[in-house]
Formats: sequence, structure tokens, C-alpha cells
Amino acid sequence: MRQSELFTKTRKEAPKDEVARNAQLLIRAGYIHKEMAGVYSYLPLGFRVLNKIVNIIREEMNGIGGQELFLTALQDPEIWKKSGRWSEKVVDNWFKTDIKAGDKVGLGFTHEEPIVRLMGNHVHSYRDLPKLAYQFQTKFRNEERAKSGILRTREFLMKDLYSFSKDEKEHNKIYEKTKEAYVRIFNRVGVGERTFLTFASGGSFSKYSHEFQTICDAGEDTIYVDEKKKIAVNKDVLTPEVLKELGVKRDELVEKKAIEVGNIFSQGTRFSEPLGLKFKNEQGKETPVIMGAYGIGPGRLMGTIVELLADKAGLVWPSSVAPFKVHLISLAPENEEVKSAADHLYKKLVTAGVEVLYDDRDARAGEKFTDSDLLGLPIRLVISDKTIKASKVEFKLRAQEKSTLLDEAEVLQKVV
Repeated sequence: MRQSELFTKTRKEAPKDEVARNAQLLIRAGYIHKEMAGVYSYLPLGFRVLNKIVNIIREEMNGIGGQELFLTALQDPEIWKKSGRWSEKVVDNWFKTDIKAGDKVGLGFTHEEPIVRLMGNHVHSYRDLPKLAYQFQTKFRNEERAKSGILRTREFLMKDLYSFSKDEKEHNKIYEKTKEAYVRIFNRVGVGERTFLTFASGGSFSKYSHEFQTICDAGEDTIYVDEKKKIAVNKDVLTPEVLKELGVKRDELVEKKAIEVGNIFSQGTRFSEPLGLKFKNEQGKETPVIMGAYGIGPGRLMGTIVELLADKAGLVWPSSVAPFKVHLISLAPENEEVKSAADHLYKKLVTAGVEVLYDDRDARAGEKFTDSDLLGLPIRLVISDKTIKASKVEFKLRAQEKSTLLDEAEVLQKVV
């Protein structure tokens, strides 16, 4: 991508009504656009980051046997009435609307009900189980007050995986595999060191659910962390009984603010029974399917990366999710020798399969460097009259202060 052809522009200031650091930086850098409170569009650079995160999640879900599908956003009230979740007294953040035929439909805030009905067409025998199905789907939640930038919005992308098992033993095996996959996801996107498996309330169907909480001052949750054991306890289950069961001591736990970046739930037969999802077991007896649900918000994860890693100058992306790996900057592009050298290196990097954003704009050096820091790509390469005279390229990692001069072969060795 040539930066001169990129339609988005950086800006010095974020909108005055935007107080969340993640949204301020992403808007200033031209990654997202605020449509209204709690609703954001992803611009080309931001969409590339979002898709990198989605693809990492997809690889890990496929790796544990997940099968991807895509369910509808519009929801049939009848199946939600059967589960008891159509009423606003039970779920108070529905978006609902009328259709011309006179009926009401909902905009999905989660998808247990429709996927259970769908699975009723495909699960009949114990031989049909287990199954894992997941999607990336836009969710709608009528939050009373949207806040925290892209960490809490009214419209957002969600990866939701649902597991279907014939018994608790089979379910628990899938649950543990998914837990391990989540750990790999958070490590791959660059927040693993600060993300803790957190014990939370399991509701009516299991003793615990598990959240994945990333330690961050911007977080809305309070957790208590055992840093040695790499586990945490949510405030809602911090009791002597729970601490004893987990083998942790209260005086060894540290209170932290955190962002919930993922969650996994055992659901038992909460949805399969009212919606009639049953199978015949080996004895021929009809038995309700055991379910689990596993969620990650790619946009929320993107916002968490920003909150955790950004510095005073701007964004700092891990290579795994950066929109481009390299920011190639041509200083004095009106100088034919500089332009020719920068064009040559750009073509060589692209041919080698490196994702490059090439700043070929006619702009001052200070503006280019400020924009580069704000955009936050992992590697900066600079070609100028000075570097050409030395037959070198200036090489700098975004997360480090100092730059070094390397020859072209060394640059290619480092970035390819």
C-alpha cells in the first residue's frame, strides 16, 4: 500500500466527546470512525487489524475441531419465547423492531437459541456428537450507556463457539481444549503475559465459568490475581470456600483492574431442553444435549491491545496483528535518487511477501515521523539522502528508541 493512495488521514486531536484512550488513538490514526455513541466503523487500516485478530481466532477454533458457519442477525421471537429470553424483564438490552408484515423481530445479542434449533436438524444420535460450531457475527446490545471506546459498544463483532456433547465427560474435554486454545490466542495477539484465567460465577449449571481478564487500568472489572499460579478470582466469587478449593491464599492475591477479553460457560441443558435438542443414546433413550458457549470479541481485543501497549507517541502493534509489518518512509521523495532507492526497496519487500505501507507522500520529515509513531507499525525503514550516501537503510523497531543503519541484505534478513 502506498500511503499517498490511502484515503484516510491522521489527525492531531480526537473528537472532544471521545474520552477512551483506545478510541482516541484509533480515531487519530485513521483506524476507526465514530458513527455515534457506542457505534464505530472500521477504516482500511483498522479493518486489517481486525481481520488479523479474526484469522488468529479462526485458526485456533479450527484447530480444536470447530466448524465455521454464519447465522442471521435477525431473530425469530418464537424460539426466544421458548427459552424465556424474549422478555425485556429477563434480557433488558434487546434491540427489537417491527417488520412490514406486522410481526416483531430481534437483533441478536447472542445465538444460543437459533443454533440449537438449527442443530435439531442434524443431531439425532449419539453418533452425531460431539460437535463444535462457531461464527463471527455482529451482535447488538442496547446498552444504557456505551463507554470505553471499542471496549463496550452497542454493535460489535463476536466470535461465539457452541459445543454439543452427549455427556459431562465429553463436554469437559471440549471445555479444557477450548480453554487452552484461548490461552494460545491471547499469546499470539500479544497480551498473553497480562491475561489471566479468572474464576467467575458459573450460574445454575456449573460451579464456575471462566473469564480471561487482561490486567489494565482501563478495565471495568476488579479481579484478584495470584501471579505465581497465573490464575485470578473475580470479585463476585471471592469467598473463603472458593479460595480453599483453588488452593490460593487471600493475602497472596493482588487486586487489579482488568478488561474481560474472553469467557467460557458450561450451559448444561439450559437451552437444549426447552428447545427440544435431544439425541438417542446407546440404549436408545432420548437425552438432552449438553452445551457450552465460548466468546471472544475481536474488536474488544483490538481495543485492549491499544490500551495495554500504546505509548505517548501513539499505537504500538505486535507483528501478529499489525496492519502492515513495515513502514517504509521516503524522505525528500522529490529527490530522484531517494525516490528510486525507496521504490526499489518497496518492490523488493513486496516481492518477498512482506506487508509494507510505503510513505511516498510529499510531506515534511517531522510530519512523516510523527504519523509513523502514531500508526504504530512494528518496523520503520527510512531512506534519505543521508542513508543513500552511506549505502544503508535506517532501521528502527517501533517499541525501541534507537535506530541503526543496515545494508539492504541485512534489512531483508530482518524483515522477511
